[in-house]
Amino acid sequence: MAKRELPKHVYRQRNGIYFQRRGWPSQKFESEFGTPEFWKEYADILATKDQPKVIVSRSFNALIKSYRASPRYRNLKPRTGLDYDKHLDFFASIMGDKNPAGLQRKDVIRMRDANAEKAYFANYALRVLRVLMEHCIDLGWRADNPARGVPELKGQKRAEREPWPRELLEAYRDACAIGTRERLVMELCVGTGQRIGDVLEMRWSDIEDCSVFVKQSKTKKELWVPILPELQTTLEAASRHSVFILTNEHGSNRWSYRGASAAVRKVRERIGALPYDIYSWRYNAACELLEAGCSDDLIAAVTGQSPAMVLHYTKKVRQKIRAIEAQQKRRNRDQ
Repeated sequence: MAKRELPKHVYRQRNGIYFQRRGWPSQKFESEFGTPEFWKEYADILATKDQPKVIVSRSFNALIKSYRASPRYRNLKPRTGLDYDKHLDFFASIMGDKNPAGLQRKDVIRMRDANAEKAYFANYALRVLRVLMEHCIDLGWRADNPARGVPELKGQKRAEREPWPRELLEAYRDACAIGTRERLVMELCVGTGQRIGDVLEMRWSDIEDCSVFVKQSKTKKELWVPILPELQTTLEAASRHSVFILTNEHGSNRWSYRGASAAVRKVRERIGALPYDIYSWRYNAACELLEAGCSDDLIAAVTGQSPAMVLHYTKKVRQKIRAIEAQQKRRNRDQ
């Protein structure tokens, strides 16, 4: 469709037809061009000419505000949303007043390379920028995404996560008395083998017959996990003034990931366990099950992991167990 076929101030973008006029808010037509419904929409827009117009400042600040109000952002997982916020704030700090329509591929590459010493941050920022610029296209502010196709940096591979060593796990227990939230969150993670997000969502009503019922948010799997004595002792000492097992300081709602992570980090700093984080406790659960002689199927029955993830979480412990078995066979041969 040629532009001359469209009425005044109407433009075709990649994702639809828009009314765009200086000083007027950009509006996407809901109806197909040429239909009676389209012309009614067009007439209704023009009929507002005597009303005060909301002048939309096409800046990154405005784009970020619009994105945060969109379903694309609201549907993010809470933890992902926190990660996105860091980068959205970063974009606002360096490009807040600039028009996103002027962003070019070379600018994206320059931003990526300026953070080359922090490859993980630079690559994550690139991913978030791609999403943000897709929203910019949805608004009709530009027709292309300059961040699409820009390759990520090949940084040093991050160290693989490992389970907490037994001595550090015991040091953590010594540092956090039974009855504290820090002790409870650890025992829930290690005892049930669940992701921290699912642990924070656990409610007292999920506990029945000395077991906890879990519906994993990521996989939607439903699990019934018996409660170990260490966890049972901790649960019996916990306050029950909320529907959630782990609550915020006021006891009015569940404990947020940010709050739990910060509290656990303070303990990790005190006991010298910074290399091992809140996610590593899920590794502890899988590895303890393997060391107890459980098959991969039994491990998955507790953690809800796929066979591939069971192997991934337990591969180092598995190698040790197999190496000990192999060397024992070697010794037996020589006897």
